Amino acid sequence: MLPVPFLVRKAMTELDVSDKPIPGAAARAAGARPAAVRAGPSPVVWLMLGVLILLALAVIFVLPGVVAEYELPLTPRAEVTEPALPATAAPALNPVSPFEEAQRARQRQDAQTVLSSLLERQTGLEDLQVERWAADAYAAALAFARTGDEAYRTQAFDQATLEYQNADTALQQLQDSVEQVLAAALVQGAAALEAGDAAAATEQFGLALLLQPDEAVALAGMQRAATLDQVNALLAQAASQRASGALDAAQTSLQEALALDGAHGLARSQLDEVRALISDNAFNRVMSEGFAALQTEDSDTAIAAFERALAMRPGNLQAQEAITQTRDQLAVNTINAHRSAAETLVAGEQWESAVAEYDAALAIDAALVFAIDGRDYAQKRLQLDSLLQSAIDQPERLSDEAVHAQAVQVYYTGLALENPGPRLLQQLTTVEGLLARAQVPVDVQLVSDNLTEVTLYQVGVLGRFESQTLSLKPGRYVAVGTRPGYRDVRAEFDVGFDNSSTPVTVACTEEIVAVNRR
Repeated sequence: MLPVPFLVRKAMTELDVSDKPIPGAAARAAGARPAAVRAGPSPVVWLMLGVLILLALAVIFVLPGVVAEYELPLTPRAEVTEPALPATAAPALNPVSPFEEAQRARQRQDAQTVLSSLLERQTGLEDLQVERWAADAYAAALAFARTGDEAYRTQAFDQATLEYQNADTALQQLQDSVEQVLAAALVQGAAALEAGDAAAATEQFGLALLLQPDEAVALAGMQRAATLDQVNALLAQAASQRASGALDAAQTSLQEALALDGAHGLARSQLDEVRALISDNAFNRVMSEGFAALQTEDSDTAIAAFERALAMRPGNLQAQEAITQTRDQLAVNTINAHRSAAETLVAGEQWESAVAEYDAALAIDAALVFAIDGRDYAQKRLQLDSLLQSAIDQPERLSDEAVHAQAVQVYYTGLALENPGPRLLQQLTTVEGLLARAQVPVDVQLVSDNLTEVTLYQVGVLGRFESQTLSLKPGRYVAVGTRPGYRDVRAEFDVGFDNSSTPVTVACTEEIVAVNRR
């Protein structure tokens, strides 16, 4: 729809045109019309003109009064009293055209449109208690609105719209900053919790919940803030207990604090420290037990203590080194004990036991030189001792040439040793006498029945005889007798080293009974 002033002006233009003479062919055409028609505008035109005039008067005189009835939302409208005109003065004509009035009405509407948005933002921010978290910025935004009100009162609607827009923009910026304010409140609330300030934490998390009621971090923070004073009291109690050395009591207090607030970082770290101190004390106590056992040379008890300490702290170098050193020392002590025992046994010519001691030392450390050399010497002496003692215990074997030759060799081997012990000297003396007597024949009488074939293994076949005397070297001999129809006999006898011998009988006297004899 066209503005009213613009329609009035168009109608008047059409009237002016109708009164002008029509030049040229238009005049001739007009002259052909009836006189009634040429006399003036039709009644319809006059009717339209009258309606337009009435509308123009309404815009000029009625509209300002209607518009003046609206109140400004932010500041109550002050009553303005029009100055009374002098009685003698004539009323002034309204200098504002209908078009200007229409423009002013449009500007007023624009201002109210911006104002409506401003008021909506203002309501939302007041619901969020904006003055609690952005009082200065909110006041600055309202200052723009009040400036707009002043311009609105003076009907400077463009200026009012600009100021309202500034206020609306400022409030929009406050709305857009809600997320930042929320994040800052969460950070400051967490910092207050860490600082032990329950009031500040409650305030900050309360603000966060005001901005976002279901914010999980803020809900948890409010719950923690509710117990923070109790937690602080328990922390102070634990610190006092720790200072006095009551670590178990301090641990209990800190555990109670964490039961109230499981996310309390300081309580957690202090509990870890107290537990570490308790563990250190227990570890050091067990290690001290081990070292005390070492002082008394109780290596087994010491190792057991160090192993308990290592179980308390797997991989602990101190415990591992203590175990290693103790075992090394224990090994050294054990080796020294075996060495001392071996030397004693060697001195006592107990070669078999000496070899066993050297073997025990080598089982601990196979590279022990003294054990290697000592075992080699003791083993050789054990072999020498065994051969000599065998010759002494079984002198009859010396009648065998090979055995005799070996005994001679062993004898001279023992005789060549430096610093022989008493046992060896005695053995050598005994073997020497046996070897000497082993070569002196002894007369031995063999008795038979002249029916038995007699064979002396070390000598040969003797045949049948009733009695026969042989010169035999000392030693063990075997004689066998055979006779058809009789059971064979076997006679073993020793020829002594005392140059004496008893008669030996070899005769088959047990007849064999024939089976199935008819």
